[in-house]
Amino acid sequence: MNEALSMPTYVVNPPATTSLPVRGTKARFPIRRVYCVGRNYAAHAVEMGHDPNKEPPFFFQKNPDNVIQDSETFPYPSLTNDLHFEIELVVAIGKGGSNITTEKALDHVYGYAVGLDMTRRDLQTEAKNLQRPWEVGKAFERSAPIGEIVRVSEIGHPDKGAIWLDVDGKRRQTGDLNQLIWKVPEVIRHLSALFALAPGDLIMTGTPSGVGAVKKGEVMHGHVDGVGDIKTPVG
Repeated sequence: MNEALSMPTYVVNPPATTSLPVRGTKARFPIRRVYCVGRNYAAHAVEMGHDPNKEPPFFFQKNPDNVIQDSETFPYPSLTNDLHFEIELVVAIGKGGSNITTEKALDHVYGYAVGLDMTRRDLQTEAKNLQRPWEVGKAFERSAPIGEIVRVSEIGHPDKGAIWLDVDGKRRQTGDLNQLIWKVPEVIRHLSALFALAPGDLIMTGTPSGVGAVKKGEVMHGHVDGVGDIKTPVG
């Protein structure tokens, strides 16, 4: 058979693979899915009007092409007057699976990164009040700035240490990884019972208290001890 005739064709050009740099290598981490954990720090759950002691973990998604890299400009999105930052530890999955046990969960982690879950809070609140999905508030263009992936072989598995966010040099969010309600192994266990995880998946693990609005022209600087930093200007 003519090899050219056996190659697949598409009626439109396939989308490019979104990826992130990996510290210390020229190779890149391809992104398959982006999962997010809701209200995974007790103080943040309280500030959003919820009781953290009564909730099992829940998840929502952003799209792979929502991801932008460290230092890329985040354009202020349309149809919102209340754009919020949420600083988060991001888990990069290197080995897939379903129904992964807590004991084996960290074996599936390739590395970690620092990320921002940008949120059109007014649209999210409206969706909540109408009992509708959150995509309009969470999964809009360029809504997931994420820094470079740092391999487990370099840093291990961070489970404590400061996580914070400054806006124009002023501290706005602060917490510690040990304040996560559901730790990374537990998040992976719950998530893999709902979805088949695969290499290339990212998990944004939740944000500490102090979320708030950001304006055009401001610069966000996020940090997670042992992982790194991300700087994102708002365009």
